[in-house]
Formats: sequence, structure tokens, C-alpha cells
Amino acid sequence: MRELPIDAPQLLQSIVDGIFDVKGKEIRCLDLRSIKNRVANFFVICHGDSNTQVKAIADSIEKQTWMQHAEEPWHKEGMNNAEWVLLDFGDIVVHVFHREQRDHYRLEHLWADATSYHPEENLTKKA
Repeated sequence: MRELPIDAPQLLQSIVDGIFDVKGKEIRCLDLRSIKNRVANFFVICHGDSNTQVKAIADSIEKQTWMQHAEEPWHKEGMNNAEWVLLDFGDIVVHVFHREQRDHYRLEHLWADATSYHPEENLTKKA
């Protein structure tokens, strides 16, 4: 794992913006930095209601992070079947699920010790 980049909060925001742009559902950001043996510093988890939407969310995230920070994922998986797309930005790993896959794997529950928040709640508080 590389050192946390100075612009990690901005990169996180760009990822969330990319999800919002195509109406990704139930966005959850997990801060894993306090967890020993973590695989990344942050997870971002969301879902779409169809394979087409899952792919659109992943594409939108890539577009936003490239346009705003010239960042692209180091690795990505799952674009072919678009049931669970993983975008690995090093310190930030994004999981874009199809709703059924998210319900099945319950990834948030595996990392229940992490600090988490829902960006949607922050938007409603600001409005």
C-alpha cells in the first residue's frame, strides 16, 4: 500500500461525485485506517439496480477521477459481467455492486469495525 496521497479527500469526493452522477445507490465510505492488516485505507461501496447501471457507475467514477486528478485505477475487475466491479486506486478501493450481489456478500458487515458514513446524509444536512 502506498502512502496516503495529499489529495485523498478530494479523490474520495471525485469518486462519490462519479457515483452520484449516474444515481448510484446507498453509497457508504469506510475509513479502514484504524484497522490492523487492512487492504486499503478507504473502501467506497455502492450499488446499481442493473448490470448496465453498475457499469455506468464504474465508468463515471473513472471519468471523474481522471478529469479532476489525472488518476486512474491501478487495477479493475468485473467490468465484463458488471455484477461486482472493483476499482483499485491504491489507498481507495471502490466496490460497485449489483443490488443482489451486495445483499449476498454484505461487504460492509465484514469491515464493521471501520468508521463509516453515508455521503447522502451529508448532502441532506447541507441543504
